[in-house]
Amino acid sequence: MTKRDPIYAPRIDKEIWAFIDRTNSFYPPDTIDRTIPAQRAVYDEMCAAFRQARPAGIAVRDAQIPGPGGPVPIRRYLPGGSTAAAVTVIYCHGGGFIVGGLDSHDDVCAEIAAATGFEVVSVDYRLCPEHLHPAAYEDALSAFEAIAREGRPIIMAGDSAGGNLAAAVCLTARGRKDSPIGQLLIYPGLGGENLGLLSYRDEAEAPMLTTRDVMFYKNIRCKDGIPGDDPTYAPLAARDFSGLAPCVVFTADCDPLRDDGATYVRRLKQAQVQAEWINEPGLVHGYLRARTSSERAKHSFTRICGAISRLGNTTRERSAAKT
Repeated sequence: MTKRDPIYAPRIDKEIWAFIDRTNSFYPPDTIDRTIPAQRAVYDEMCAAFRQARPAGIAVRDAQIPGPGGPVPIRRYLPGGSTAAAVTVIYCHGGGFIVGGLDSHDDVCAEIAAATGFEVVSVDYRLCPEHLHPAAYEDALSAFEAIAREGRPIIMAGDSAGGNLAAAVCLTARGRKDSPIGQLLIYPGLGGENLGLLSYRDEAEAPMLTTRDVMFYKNIRCKDGIPGDDPTYAPLAARDFSGLAPCVVFTADCDPLRDDGATYVRRLKQAQVQAEWINEPGLVHGYLRARTSSERAKHSFTRICGAISRLGNTTRERSAAKT
């Protein structure tokens, strides 16, 4: 059983503590001290243990799109077997840029497709340390560009490292005719550690993700030093946030990345971009996997799917009104 830090004992309920204990039984807190292959092995085992069956009526198809480092695997989820969903959600998985893939977030993507009625496309971007920055970003951008050519509106979405990639693609693609219509970020890491944000101190020993973990993932992404002003690496490094797609950011209150999301939303609002920050009390990094065992996580996932639906439907309604 996880040692109950007195800082977190009153903030986290029994269901989330049970989720933390179960996660740690597969993926202990010291996992970052293991080799990368070992980290991937335990992460895959953990994801398999938490994985839920896909909802009925979701057609799933694996494919590839061309990328600068070779073909990029993707997985497409079509609700009701439809081949013409009105909106496509491009989803970038979490995993600190070193673990994860199409299977790690398969159930999450399928459930988003079922809840929203939108197509979801999961991107299996290249991982570190074999492929350093900007490889993951380039693959996410390539996926966006390939899917955008199909002509449907696109929402960029992702959790943790995937939230970073989704935001980076939105920054790059803004102003284009086919730019994303929305961005949905779940406990994203956006480079806030470079800004000295308070959550990196106040939540430094949070269950599921510590500030030490964040620094490990940060340092492994680059070989020749951390970029200081590269928004494709750290979206919060951008100088201008105007013209970006409407955004909803979900954060876990017990998470050193919490203030990344808050800061990103604040900067979007300062640039007159529609943005909303939803901070979930009592939740921890990675809580998507707790959505079937925790009422708090379940309700947050429902809010996430609702936010994706609003981002897609609001833009479509505005377009219809113009015509």
